[in-house]
Amino acid sequence: MHATSRTIVTNQPGPHQDLTRRVERALSHPFRKPVAIHTRLAFEQADTWLGARQPDGFRRTRLILDAGCGVGLSTRRLATRFPDHVVIGVDRSADRLARDHGALPDNGLLVRADLVDFWRLALAAGWQPAHHYLLYPNPYPKAAHLKMRWHGHPVFSVILALGGRLELRSNWRLYLEEFALAIEQATGIEVAVQPHIPDDGCLTPFERKYHTSGQSLWCLTASLPHAPGLVPAASLDKVPMTGGTCRSTVS
Repeated sequence: MHATSRTIVTNQPGPHQDLTRRVERALSHPFRKPVAIHTRLAFEQADTWLGARQPDGFRRTRLILDAGCGVGLSTRRLATRFPDHVVIGVDRSADRLARDHGALPDNGLLVRADLVDFWRLALAAGWQPAHHYLLYPNPYPKAAHLKMRWHGHPVFSVILALGGRLELRSNWRLYLEEFALAIEQATGIEVAVQPHIPDDGCLTPFERKYHTSGQSLWCLTASLPHAPGLVPAASLDKVPMTGGTCRSTVS
């Protein structure tokens, strides 16, 4: 194999010393960030699309969320792999979502939206995904950027509260180790970080690039209950909305 991608470089020797405090803050402090209009509109369209395909308990069954789906290749492949589910891929970049990776299966939907806002709206609407994928998120490897990693972000409690089989993949083992510690702190559920070999095909371009360049890949899976009570009171009582110039994009 030929190295074609950079390995993670970090100034952290182990799990961040501030991780416990960041998780505790996410569990105890209401997150009051206003929701952008374009994301609210995109969510409403996605919710309508979902309801049309699963009219009986659609928010609780056969839904797969592909969070931060990038160019949407993973959404396409998951929709093909799980034909009895509906798969919704969410990414903030219209440019990435517009790239041609083939036809989108009928049970797949790509949504341009702010993922932080989309998660909150999904929980407030009662969505309960069966599967929830976070594939190769931006690692933010500098120690100073812990709060930008999903397990250090104020929205972390919402990610867990949605429930379902949460699967996280990365080429940086420490990211997953921190995420596992954060899950255990928040829920009491112990999760193991395992090596990942994409024998059944790479889901994303990043996974393919890292794998073909010989980097080690890692995976974490956690079976989580639907638990809105994890989210601090008042965070979802009335999700505020702010103006924005971005148009919603659903395809």
